[in-house]
Amino acid sequence: MSDATSTLQWTDAAAFDEVPQDDVIGLAVGGRDIALYGVDGSVYATDNLCTHGHARLCDGFLDGHEIECPLHQGKFDVRSGAPTCQPVTEAVRTYPVRIDGGRVYLALG
Repeated sequence: MSDATSTLQWTDAAAFDEVPQDDVIGLAVGGRDIALYGVDGSVYATDNLCTHGHARLCDGFLDGHEIECPLHQGKFDVRSGAPTCQPVTEAVRTYPVRIDGGRVYLALG
């Protein structure tokens, strides 16, 4: 583990098996509304609220590494939070993810 990741505060978010592959779930973690995405055996985490239309991203459609907002069909890359399709112009916040002992941990700080 690198020095940067060893100093992070990790919060237990979910069991790895609870994160569906090629899909998204929404859950509350540490008082935040978080979306967890299962893609190619990895898990990614973002805020669950679209930065454009204030819809919950867990209600959207995951296609590869892109989540499509259910309200206006804007898209974000779940790895970086970067907008990939209009009308989205502002990135969604992402969180570092660690898998350990069958659990998904997030660094929320």
